[in-house]
Amino acid sequence: MGHAASPTPSVKKVALVFSGGPAPGANAVISAAALAFLDQGVQVVGILDGFSHLESGSGSLERGKHYLELDTKVSSIRNQRGILIRSSRANPGKPIKSRKDLDDPGKSRKLRDVVAALKGLGVDALVTMGGDDTLKTANFLHLLGMPTIHLPKTIDNDYYGIAWTFGFWTAVEAAKVPLLTLKSDADSTNSYFLVELMGRKAGWITYAAGVAAEACAMVAAEDLNGDLDVEALASRFADLIAARDRDGRTAGLLCIAEGLADRLPDSAGPKELDKHGNPYYGKVELCKTLAERTAALYKERTGREKKINPKQIGYETRTAPPVSYDTVLASMLGYGAFRLASEGKFGHMVSVADNFDLRAVPFSDLVDPETLYTKVRMVGRDQDLFRLKEALSFPTG
Repeated sequence: MGHAASPTPSVKKVALVFSGGPAPGANAVISAAALAFLDQGVQVVGILDGFSHLESGSGSLERGKHYLELDTKVSSIRNQRGILIRSSRANPGKPIKSRKDLDDPGKSRKLRDVVAALKGLGVDALVTMGGDDTLKTANFLHLLGMPTIHLPKTIDNDYYGIAWTFGFWTAVEAAKVPLLTLKSDADSTNSYFLVELMGRKAGWITYAAGVAAEACAMVAAEDLNGDLDVEALASRFADLIAARDRDGRTAGLLCIAEGLADRLPDSAGPKELDKHGNPYYGKVELCKTLAERTAALYKERTGREKKINPKQIGYETRTAPPVSYDTVLASMLGYGAFRLASEGKFGHMVSVADNFDLRAVPFSDLVDPETLYTKVRMVGRDQDLFRLKEALSFPTG
């Protein structure tokens, strides 16, 4: 991308929308994007609470209640926790399942209400920050006439088009600290902790945090060939613990990804959904069930008791203070939104290459034009991170 001194002349006011779960570094993105536009005389509004007010179709939006007019005071929020403009899981693009659905007045109503609300504020361009659902919504809004640039956000790091998403390494660090505390407790009591970590679809956090916290086993969806067999996994863990006994190691840390619950057979999988249709993995209590079965199988095979404590680490990782890497990455992505707008590259996602050099990735490279699905970036078994976690896990055979 070449140097850009100012945005395209048609852009006088930009709106920022943050959607989905929090991620460390959120305020750095907002700060850098706002400052870059403001420095060039472009007005910036921060829409409050994600798309929830925009999609309501309730008419005009009120300053302070539905949006903020951002100014240079945002320069001081770069390292603050949370999200200045807050977020929600409102998803106006959810009814859209194919390209032709955009022409259906009923299915596209909320999206058109979003465009109308933004235009009612005098907004010329939109910057969205969010995960794969937000990327799809950004693509829809762009197709419906609202020039849109997207910034990738997920602590799960399962995003195509960028190597690391902001907040991921902070989430890993935030998980590592309690994991090491639990490991110390286990070492002190000749016991084990079986810890469930965030990661709905991929194992990035489980593998990275497990490696950092010296776990003896790390299991995520990438380890499975089909459905999750709880009995088989408990058996594997029981054998691992017995093998460690023979090696003189009487305690340890086992890490699993929450998304394993989504790979349970239909009869055992998550039944309860939230209002946005996402499964409540915590209600399945996979961690508790797996710990109990592992302890039972261990006793059957050895005749000895072994305490295996289930524990979940989740929300604690989402608004931890951002580490410097995430602050700089998030700031670069925020600045990148300005750069793309300067070059008229709407309908693109901001990404970075080596040394945080900015890249523009077309929505068409990320969203299938027919199915409108986005790809999930798993940790491939042929990738060295997967090989590393395997090498650092305790061998059972």
